[in-house]
Amino acid sequence: MATSLSSWARTIRRTIDAAGCDGERLMREAGMDPRVLEDPHGRYPLEQTTRLWRLAVDATGDPCLGLRVASGVTHTTFHALSYSLLASATLKEAFGRIARYFRIASDAADTHFEAHGDEYHVLIRMRPGGPQPAPEAIDAFLSVYVRMCRSVLGRDYAPRRIEMRRSRPAGGECFERILRAPIVFGAPENRLVFDRESFERRLDSANPELARHNDAIVVRHLARIDRDHIGARVEAALIERLPQGEPSQEDIAQQLAMSPRSLQRRLADEGCSYKALLDRTRRELALSYLRDARHSVCEITYLLGFSDTSSFTRAFRRWTGRTPTAWRATQADA
Repeated sequence: MATSLSSWARTIRRTIDAAGCDGERLMREAGMDPRVLEDPHGRYPLEQTTRLWRLAVDATGDPCLGLRVASGVTHTTFHALSYSLLASATLKEAFGRIARYFRIASDAADTHFEAHGDEYHVLIRMRPGGPQPAPEAIDAFLSVYVRMCRSVLGRDYAPRRIEMRRSRPAGGECFERILRAPIVFGAPENRLVFDRESFERRLDSANPELARHNDAIVVRHLARIDRDHIGARVEAALIERLPQGEPSQEDIAQQLAMSPRSLQRRLADEGCSYKALLDRTRRELALSYLRDARHSVCEITYLLGFSDTSSFTRAFRRWTGRTPTAWRATQADA
C-alpha cells in the first residue's frame, strides 16, 4: 500500500488553513486521523491524501494550491532528509539524495535525476501499476524542488523549463507567476530542466559530516518503516558494519535473521544484488568522507572496511576515474 509521511500531510493542512479553510475538518472528511500528525514516523495511505487534495481544491477554489504547499515546508518536513539536503555540497549532490531517498516522503512515485549535455533533468515518475497521486501532489513536489534551488542560488533563480503531465487548470495563470519559468502542460512526463553549471557549483552551506550523519538516520528510518524493502535494510546494516571490516553476504543475512539464499533472492526481486549494494554504499560514503578534510585517506580506508589503502584506491578509481587524493584536490580547488 502506497503511503506518504505524516509531516507532509501536516504541511498540506497548514496550507489549507492559510487559505481560510478548516484543514482538520477536511482531513477527517478524507478519512485521515489527525492524531497521526503527532507521530514523526506516522504515514497516511495515498488514497486518503489524494482525497484530501480533491477536497482542498474544491474548498479553496485555488488551482495552484499544490504549488503553495512549498512555502510551508520546514527543516523537519521530510525527516532527516531535509538536513542532508541542506548540508549537501552541491545541488547535484542534493538531488542525488532526493532520487535515492524519495521513498521517505512518498512511495507512490520515484524521483529520477539525469544528466543531459549541459543540463540536469529531474523527473517524477509514478510506479507502474500503482495508484495515481492527485495532480496537486506532483505540483507540490515540483514547487518544493524549485524553492529549494532558490533557497541556495537566490530567489531569482529559475529552471530552464518545467514539463507537467497534467492539463492546464482553469485560472492557472498562477503557475507561471509562482514558478517563474516556461511551463509545458500535457507533457509526456513531469520534468524540471536545470542548467548544469548551477547544479555543480559548490554551496556555502556544505557540511559533509552533517550530511553523512543524517543520511544514516534516513537509511535506518527507511529500514524500520519498510520491512519489505530489503535493500534499505541491507544498506543500514552495511553502514553499521563496514568500520569493522567488509561484511560478507552471510554476515548481513545473519544480522537480518534470514538465510543467504533468501537474502539473495529478495534482493534480486528488487533488481539489485548484495555486491552492487555494498559497492554503492561504499562509494557514497567515500565521497562524503573525502569532502571532510578531517578524515585522512588511511582513515577512510578503515571506515569503509577495505583491507588496505591500495584496495580502496583501486575501487575509487573504478568509481570516479581518479585516485582519492586527486579527487579530493579537485574538490578543494572548486
